[in-house]
Amino acid sequence: MTNKISFQFISEPTDINFGGKVHGGVVMKWIDQTAYTCARSWAETYCVTVYVGGIRFYKPISIGEVIKIEATVVYTRKTSIHIAVDVFSRNFSTQKFEKKTHCIIVFVSVDENGKPVEVKKWIPKTDSEKKMEEYAIKLNALRKQISDEMMPFVNL
Repeated sequence: MTNKISFQFISEPTDINFGGKVHGGVVMKWIDQTAYTCARSWAETYCVTVYVGGIRFYKPISIGEVIKIEATVVYTRKTSIHIAVDVFSRNFSTQKFEKKTHCIIVFVSVDENGKPVEVKKWIPKTDSEKKMEEYAIKLNALRKQISDEMMPFVNL
């Protein structure tokens, strides 16, 4: 059972927007696919996306760049898996990847009937992992606040 997954591939002509850069929606799809693989590997069950928050696009990605996406379990609750995702890219003239996007995505492990099931607890070991868990816990509290603020507008 691993808490990290990494994908690498090349951005394609069908990935670009009218500005000639990779479309943000395409990057979001890559994030979801990589994070799902990470969640599914950790939970060993089917998982559903329940939250994607704070996607931060730092710099655009160009066509034909090598893309690297890293997804890491940073926090678990009873049935949920919180995953930090970083998207990097580089062109072929350099070996150094540059971070382009970051977010936290949350999945819930479910059974064949779609009912939440418990997941194995992730326990951070290194200082870096402990900081990432603290970050995920803090974001979880902020999501609760945002959800409370949004509630009057959800049922309009």
